[in-house]
Amino acid sequence: LADAMINYLSLLGWNDGTDNEIFTRDELIESFDVNRVVKSPSVFDMSKLRWVNAQHMKMMTVEELAPLVEEQFGFLEMLEEGADKSKVDDFVFAATSLAKQMMETTQDAALNAKAVLGYGLPASFDDLPDGEAKEMIKQGNFYPIAKTIISDTEANNFPMPDPSNPMDVFLDESKKIVVADEKSGGSAYSYSAAYKARMKELSKDMNVKGKNLFHPIRLALTGEMSGQDVTKQLSLLELACAENNPVNAKAAGVVTFAERLDLLSKFIETIPDEFRAPKVKEAGKGKKDEKSAQTSKEAAGSSAVEAAPADPLDTYDGPPVTALDIRVGRITKVWEHPEADKLYCEEIDVGEDEPRQIASGLRPYMNAEDMEGRLVLVLCNLKARKMLGFPSHGMVLCASNEDHTDVKFVNPPVDAKVGERVTIPGFNFEGEEGQPFAENKIGKKKVFEKLAPFLVTSEYGVPEFLGRPFLTSAGVCTSAITKGTVS
Repeated sequence: LADAMINYLSLLGWNDGTDNEIFTRDELIESFDVNRVVKSPSVFDMSKLRWVNAQHMKMMTVEELAPLVEEQFGFLEMLEEGADKSKVDDFVFAATSLAKQMMETTQDAALNAKAVLGYGLPASFDDLPDGEAKEMIKQGNFYPIAKTIISDTEANNFPMPDPSNPMDVFLDESKKIVVADEKSGGSAYSYSAAYKARMKELSKDMNVKGKNLFHPIRLALTGEMSGQDVTKQLSLLELACAENNPVNAKAAGVVTFAERLDLLSKFIETIPDEFRAPKVKEAGKGKKDEKSAQTSKEAAGSSAVEAAPADPLDTYDGPPVTALDIRVGRITKVWEHPEADKLYCEEIDVGEDEPRQIASGLRPYMNAEDMEGRLVLVLCNLKARKMLGFPSHGMVLCASNEDHTDVKFVNPPVDAKVGERVTIPGFNFEGEEGQPFAENKIGKKKVFEKLAPFLVTSEYGVPEFLGRPFLTSAGVCTSAITKGTVS
């Protein structure tokens, strides 16, 4: 984007004296002061430019981005010449909505659509590279779940997008585009609702839940272990396979749903018998045995060539991040705690009937006048407690450097909605599984203390959990602290 490039170039040797790195052209004109130009040489960092570009795209609507994304589809020859304009618009809008939160360039939406329309499952189990997918299949849940999906589809019992309304999951009840990956549109009787109901039935019937259910389903339906909402992916596939669709199937690499099931059916027949049912743990085998086995495994592999870095989620065994109820809030009032030198008292609007009262140890790091009116992230499901007589109910999330000498707010996007719950890509924040823990459970089980070591900021100041960013419907959260901790 032109505005992103101007924004980035302006920061090569200049800043406005604040932590802000994202400016519109008008804001740059208003903020620029030649006295803040520095003499030290600048480095052109393409990764940082892409990040700045991503922030500008997050400030744009899907409607504003769609024409730019359509150009990228044209460059990749993924759209048929002379295709019906309304069908092109629907497909481009859906593809843009699907990719909006992860886009760094407009081309990312087109490349993401191409990946979604393809199917990465190989011909056989032996052809599957060693890694997360193969290890998941070895756990034994994939085979029975894949068989169930195939039999459900053959019996017309597996929920599928409505051919007469494939845009359903991309539109909310007011027909506005849904961009948050963890949210999908439609009514209580829509495809999305039917899909979730069937997943709940599968979980109950097969006595499997969480990632042991959703990872096998995702791999079976999409050929990938991670990605955007499955119902949105299959709806985009429906748009690309419908009669008179606008997609150049060959250039886009489209694999239809029927073709996927055929490939899946052939693939599961190559899975070795010992991986066709969940393994049952032997009685008497506990954590001590598991630790011993892990030690032996590490010793055996110590002389081997170092493997590529694994997804940290693979080895994470702590509480779910969905246990935390982190919401966007706005500080409406700040004053100094009369009995504590380090505490501010704040009133923060988090979308409830009354503002929350929260005490924060930020006086050594911030001025009260700079805090009032700020958007912040608030951990809301902490039990209320008295802090030197002040009833504090919640915690404002901040990032800090290693020695805790620099502390800054974790910032939601400027157009984030007050009261909105923050989500993490790859985790289901909807339904019973995604509900935050009760306040007493958070404290009693020390849930936040167990999650805290994994809450960090990236080299670009993006707050993350296991390498996955904090998200709102308006985009990614940020911080001025890089490679720090979040608490």
